[in-house]
Amino acid sequence: MTSEDFLKNLNPPQLEAVMHTEGPLLILAGAGSGKTRVLTHRIAHLMNRGMAPEQVLAVTFTNKAAGEMRERVERLLSVPLNGFWISTFHSTCLRILRREGQNLGLPRDFIILDEKDSLGLIRKAIADFNLNEEAYPPKQIEYRIDRAKGDGKGPEEFIDPEFSASTTFGKIYGHYQELLREAKGLDFGDLLIMTVELFRKCPDVLTRYQSQFRHVLVDEYQDTNRVQYDFLRLLCRSHQNLCVVGDEDQSIYGWRGADLRNILDFERDFPQARVIRLEQNYRSTKRIIGAASALIAKNRLRKGKKLWTARPEGHPIFSISSRNERYEASAVAGLVENLLSKDSFTAGDIAVFYRTNAQSRLIEDELSRRRIAYQLVGGLRFYERKEIKDAIAYLRASLNPEDSLSLRRIINVPARGIGKSVIGKVEEIGSERGLSFATALRAGREEKLFSPAAERKLDVFFQILNKFHTYSVSEPFPEALHRILKESGYLGALENERTEEARARLENLGELINAARDFWERGEGGIMEYLDQAALVSDIDELEGTSRTVKLLTLHNAKGLEFPVVIIAGLEDNLLPHLHSSHDEEELEEERRLFYVGMTRAKDRLFLFQARERRFFGVPSFSRPSRFLADIPREFVEVIVQP
Repeated sequence: MTSEDFLKNLNPPQLEAVMHTEGPLLILAGAGSGKTRVLTHRIAHLMNRGMAPEQVLAVTFTNKAAGEMRERVERLLSVPLNGFWISTFHSTCLRILRREGQNLGLPRDFIILDEKDSLGLIRKAIADFNLNEEAYPPKQIEYRIDRAKGDGKGPEEFIDPEFSASTTFGKIYGHYQELLREAKGLDFGDLLIMTVELFRKCPDVLTRYQSQFRHVLVDEYQDTNRVQYDFLRLLCRSHQNLCVVGDEDQSIYGWRGADLRNILDFERDFPQARVIRLEQNYRSTKRIIGAASALIAKNRLRKGKKLWTARPEGHPIFSISSRNERYEASAVAGLVENLLSKDSFTAGDIAVFYRTNAQSRLIEDELSRRRIAYQLVGGLRFYERKEIKDAIAYLRASLNPEDSLSLRRIINVPARGIGKSVIGKVEEIGSERGLSFATALRAGREEKLFSPAAERKLDVFFQILNKFHTYSVSEPFPEALHRILKESGYLGALENERTEEARARLENLGELINAARDFWERGEGGIMEYLDQAALVSDIDELEGTSRTVKLLTLHNAKGLEFPVVIIAGLEDNLLPHLHSSHDEEELEEERRLFYVGMTRAKDRLFLFQARERRFFGVPSFSRPSRFLADIPREFVEVIVQP
């Protein structure tokens, strides 16, 4: 394949981005503008010009993206790429540290700790300082350590104005690092921060890698954090051949540590930079592009692009207002049913997006009632989520203390000091005598087989369980469920974590209480009937074939995907924008970008849903339409208000 054949299918800005091979380059790639095509053609073009595979480093954010990019380049060149470095930031840094880590005193056989292993060491660090996990939740400490490392901050320099005990936190962080060293281990954050440290402390090592990697290419640059930025600047400092591809309008991971300044300030950091805008969208109709462009133009923190498309005008965007969230879910499922029966769409053509995982529950229920196959992308079905299983286990154990599965699940959730030694003793008794977990536990208590301290904790637990039994048999079960979750400490433990994951779990539990309230108000039965229904829902057979299922996913999980039909539900203030982002201008702009990402996933049809009333933890609340809807000119939208 000659280079002319190779490049002839690129449009002029794409071709310009591929051919500009010397010096820093910022490619601002609008949604659906063919950024992967540009990256792969640029890599192939560099190699056509005589660059050896090992002289090019391409960095992506997922192993899947790296694999797909390698395959596409190999197809373009019709040869295998031996020696080509294309991988994630973490994989790249791991490879460098395996070769050079001894310069920092790292053993050659250092291990990589996963999230669970890291959490275990953090718990040990907290315990070694005789601190209470309720005051210093391990998951929160883990989240903050990860953010600190992403910002390039070590224990001694970590300061967080939102965290009053920053000095104590710094000590926990420092001790955690000592425990990592003792274990000859690194966590994911260490891979990056230690590679940057290596480059700064060992100029000869840095020079060697600068000489090897004559060209560095980075995908999704808007999602890089500070330490990734430092890694790239050091690596490209001598030759400046850094090509980054990104879109500030699709930066939606600030809560993970992504730093929007990296892309906004690229020209300040690299004064010789060339900036090329990819503005032709190949995905969406003119109406969708016009509406999305008008929306994102309201953001202040952006470099600006003018997206256009050669596709036809297309259907209007429908904005549909429903009475409440139940009517909304019914309307969404009814729309899907009509699209499947009256239009030429298949189930795999349709995606339903929402801001929070908790919103999927009602939509799942409605699609199931209509026998429409669906698939949750990037998440578990509602009743399969850990916090939902825990809550249902509490209900079951409160009704039946002989329910061994439920009892074992919740006996130390949240942590109440009934640890592995007690549980191990119960299992030993059960194994020796052929008893269930519940019966073995009762036998152990009757025969005084546990230590006095363990017995006291078990007494407290069973006193709580007896109280929960009273709630379950004497109160409407939605109220009983709420009281059980609150008085067990489950809600408080999640609130204390103050992480995005904990917030999502709280929202899911609120939706579980909403589900219980719906069931109760429909007169479908009491607590046992509800538990039976939940069991049946959670046991639905796995659906086969992604092309035969409607996709349900959060807006964050929608990034990088596209569908002929997109439905976005829950377009209300406090959901989108999220309540926790509504009073901070930069976070509000990220929420607008999130909506923009959702809109620009649609190829042909786009439907926007909102509810005028929505329940939170079982309490109805008036909902205001998302302020972002007002950013879309009426010329692109048809409004439908359902009774």
